[in-house]
Amino acid sequence: MKILVANLGSTSFKYQLLDMDDETQLARGGIERIGSPESRCVVTIGGRRFEKVLRVPDHAEAVRQCLAQLTDPETGCIRDTSEVSAIGFKAVFGGRVDGVQRVTPEVLAAMEEVAWAAPAHNPPYIRAMRLLSEKMPQIPLVAAFETDFHRTIPECNRLYAVPLEWAERGLVRRWGYHGASHRYIATRIAQLLKRDDLRVISCHLGGSSSLCAIRDGKSVANSFGTSAQSGLPHNNRAGDFDPYALPLVMKLTGKSLDEVLELLASQCGLLGLSGLSGDVRDLTEAAANGHARAKLALEVFASHVRHYLGAYLVELGGADVIVFTGGIGENQAAFRAMVLRNLEELGIVLDPEANERTRTEAPIHAATSRVQIWVVPTNEELIVARLAKKLLEG
Repeated sequence: MKILVANLGSTSFKYQLLDMDDETQLARGGIERIGSPESRCVVTIGGRRFEKVLRVPDHAEAVRQCLAQLTDPETGCIRDTSEVSAIGFKAVFGGRVDGVQRVTPEVLAAMEEVAWAAPAHNPPYIRAMRLLSEKMPQIPLVAAFETDFHRTIPECNRLYAVPLEWAERGLVRRWGYHGASHRYIATRIAQLLKRDDLRVISCHLGGSSSLCAIRDGKSVANSFGTSAQSGLPHNNRAGDFDPYALPLVMKLTGKSLDEVLELLASQCGLLGLSGLSGDVRDLTEAAANGHARAKLALEVFASHVRHYLGAYLVELGGADVIVFTGGIGENQAAFRAMVLRNLEELGIVLDPEANERTRTEAPIHAATSRVQIWVVPTNEELIVARLAKKLLEG
């Protein structure tokens, strides 16, 4: 069974084609600047990289171009599109629809109802899924919602201290996101340590970030709240923010509530704090050159990560392993060190040399550390493909 996994942005389309018989990657690629006069299309098949520029007006055409590359008689890896059993999507939030679903008009309607919770993600996915349903009805579409992994979180960790009917009727609760990444970490670290009874704190740190407390392979807490704008500071999103401060910000800026919410979702986070960039690579370089606000942004980010790390150590009654993943978690040794500084009393001791040299899956804890510390590159596409395969097989 071959499954194409799609990762969509508002003007981009990235994909992997996976053979689920042995879970190997057959191809990966992407298309950028969808809707512009010239779109850049890149695909890697069998170690060979191909690139071309052409016009791609929408996501449906992007998928058509992708399938054309994959079925090219000279360079492709499949004979025709009938070999693709499904297209899987790492969908974010479906509100009243959760889990892993065949994409239907009802599923799309549910996603539209809660687009406010993931404004950067739900709208492009909805548009692409609708177009593909119309133009390629022969290929099943499967949505694997990010919230699915967090359905095991107990109510005491899900609920806000607000009237209960808000949660029951209005979806106001901590849903948790980055489910595909945290599910992969739970699965992979159990394989690496040959144990399925682990207490794991998974740190997905990237353009958007979250921490997840995992016990026995199941999520018991996640730093995200009702929307994907919450939790840790993100590259350009504020994360947790006191709603009672909104009137103050409206008065300060002269902006409406909707305008302030847009600012919180696009001009805040690391970008807002630093006034420079939302990219930790840029901030690390700038801080080293004396940029005070870049240094402050990194310190605030690390402090928030440590806040949830401490909370989850209490929730789990300690930890067997802390895992760093995501673009920052996998590649930014200095930031990992900031997060784990001065935790020796808790049995968390980083090996500075191992931390600095690690660029792939590896342990980075000192021999004296009671808690193991690992860097594990995530594989969300594999999780989506596994879930889609399970759904198709009934």
